[in-house]
Amino acid sequence: MKTSAIALSLTVALGLASVAQADQLADIKQRGALVCGTMGTFEPFSFQDPKTRETVGYEVDLCKAIAKDLGVKLDLKLLAVEARIPELNQGRVDILSAALGYSDERAQQIDYSLTPFVSRQMMLVKSASGIKELDQLKDKKVSAPKGSSSEKYVRTLMPAATILTFQDPPSAFLALQQSKVQGMVLSEIALIKFAQQAGGGLELVKQPVAIEYWGLGVRKNEPAFLAAVNDSLKKLEASGEAQAIFDKWLGKDSPYKLERTFKLDETARNPVLEPKS
Repeated sequence: MKTSAIALSLTVALGLASVAQADQLADIKQRGALVCGTMGTFEPFSFQDPKTRETVGYEVDLCKAIAKDLGVKLDLKLLAVEARIPELNQGRVDILSAALGYSDERAQQIDYSLTPFVSRQMMLVKSASGIKELDQLKDKKVSAPKGSSSEKYVRTLMPAATILTFQDPPSAFLALQQSKVQGMVLSEIALIKFAQQAGGGLELVKQPVAIEYWGLGVRKNEPAFLAAVNDSLKKLEASGEAQAIFDKWLGKDSPYKLERTFKLDETARNPVLEPKS
């Protein structure tokens, strides 16, 4: 009888713990706001509109759509690259929409949504450098945002290279412009924008560093909230709004002129390093 009572108590305790862990969705709806962590310095994903001074972009629009589907307002919080996961796990933001590449290591710390973007990680160099292959940078200096997946990939692929890390992508780009490094690793479209802003003299190495699958980040043990986020992404895909958001920021009428080759209902997964051209 005593053993049965202990077992019953444990079952009740586990059940209560499960409910407590799954309360985030209810808390967000009661609060009436979704706090979305984003970077704010990474055009066209999240950046400051020079005219309105508001933070806008592809990832911001995804958060807006999720907040609308949940019936709450959107609050944005700007985060440094290395602060993304700590801010989420400490409860300062509800969700991360911040160029969050999938990895098994990160998936042990947070849960990932379905895939909102698939990114090619590339290397940007000065045209006059004569660098055409990644192998030419294997013992050179390369810049990357601190704590980013870009940093992790280049360290894996080029263990003999000297990796200089910076607080944000613009600082890593400035290091390349000032010839403090010979290459900069980041997502393809971010590098395209930097090269355009520079007005010439820069080019991408054709061989990608990695193909990366992004996800929205949610705290562990929040199944109701994660399911709601994934449901919102599926609705965006089914309605055609996902394509419209992509076209607005990344499509043929944008500076990037990219073709959408993924869907928001795909599962996030590990990157493919150094695909062969």
